[in-house]
Amino acid sequence: MALLELGIMFAAIAGVGGVANRLGQSVIPFYIVAGMLLSEFVLGRVALPMLGTAYIPESEFIATGAELGIVFLLFFLGLEFNLDRLLDRRGQIGTAGTIDLANFGVGLVLGWFVFGAFLPAFLLAGIVYISSSAVITKSLIDLGWIANDEAEPLLGTLVYEDLFIAVYLAVASALVLGGGSVAAAAFDIAIAVGFILALLAVVAFGEPVFSRLVRTDNREFVALRSIAAVVLIAGAALALGVSEAVAAFFVGMAFSATEYVHEIEALLEPVRDTFAAVFFFWIGLVTDPLLFGDVIWLIALAVLVTTPTKFVTGFFGGRAFDLNTRRSTRVALGMTTRGEFSLIIATIAVSGAEAGVFDAALAATLNAFAVGYVLVMAILGTTLMQYSEPFEAAAMSWLGGSTGETETGRL
Repeated sequence: MALLELGIMFAAIAGVGGVANRLGQSVIPFYIVAGMLLSEFVLGRVALPMLGTAYIPESEFIATGAELGIVFLLFFLGLEFNLDRLLDRRGQIGTAGTIDLANFGVGLVLGWFVFGAFLPAFLLAGIVYISSSAVITKSLIDLGWIANDEAEPLLGTLVYEDLFIAVYLAVASALVLGGGSVAAAAFDIAIAVGFILALLAVVAFGEPVFSRLVRTDNREFVALRSIAAVVLIAGAALALGVSEAVAAFFVGMAFSATEYVHEIEALLEPVRDTFAAVFFFWIGLVTDPLLFGDVIWLIALAVLVTTPTKFVTGFFGGRAFDLNTRRSTRVALGMTTRGEFSLIIATIAVSGAEAGVFDAALAATLNAFAVGYVLVMAILGTTLMQYSEPFEAAAMSWLGGSTGETETGRL
């Protein structure tokens, strides 16, 4: 049955992907909705003639495949952003990332307003702050923006966010699972920072090792060795409590310094797209629409508050890279998307409730909110990116940009 269920999953992904392509739409919302429809929460609640109750369960393969989707998407992000480029743009990345950090403050205020306590406000702040590296990277690739000027501030801000969230997750886990003690977070933070510094050293000095690893005429070995490196290091990071996405990004940066980067991209692109599709399908698969009833007001409030703030900070982030109004607007639209890390933050609250150290009702509320919020923002963000032209025209009209701006022009 497991193989049949996977076959149905891939058939559904292929089918809705074809529909999205025919309609000229982003495939991401279609994958998410397909997962939701085939889940235990929708199809599993319907009695089918002759079949009874049938649905696709969240199997270990699908959960692991979703994790691999994140890993490969961030690996490709690293391939596009080598260390020299990162260091050359460190000033702009720092400025754009610090501006973007205002969204964490907005989330903290919103969380305190709703819950009246620091810890749930701290968790909600993380959920609404962090943009989705996976969804944004996929959208950049699908829209052909990956080689455009707006890709650099988007990717740079995502790097800043991913580094921040690596430390944040260590703190949040210690606060929730450690009973609220800040001191309990110190060791986890040290491990996270130490691992990140080690990855930076690997990127800076490991180019000869990574070049030797893929220096072969056998394309099969190039693919297998590249996959082995990124999955092994990402898995080690996760075992140490560091984001596997951050680790995959650094491995991608290490490979980007080699002369084999284009060959790796060509070989692994189908692998990336396959597991990325599984990731988006998984988001829908674990989403129970009935959970949204009690938190729909909170989801709506968060969308109304945090979409404009992400747009504003994203626009000024683009300006930090000296982009024109059109390009900065694209950065603003792209940064509105939320995704995988928001769901991870919500699972911390659930884990705390299961361990008996966090209020179970509060954990359920945060989890339902995170799932609904991510679903709305993933669909909204990809839609805004796909239909960016009216927003670009409006921004140029309001802010004095010329409609004659070229694709690579600066103000």
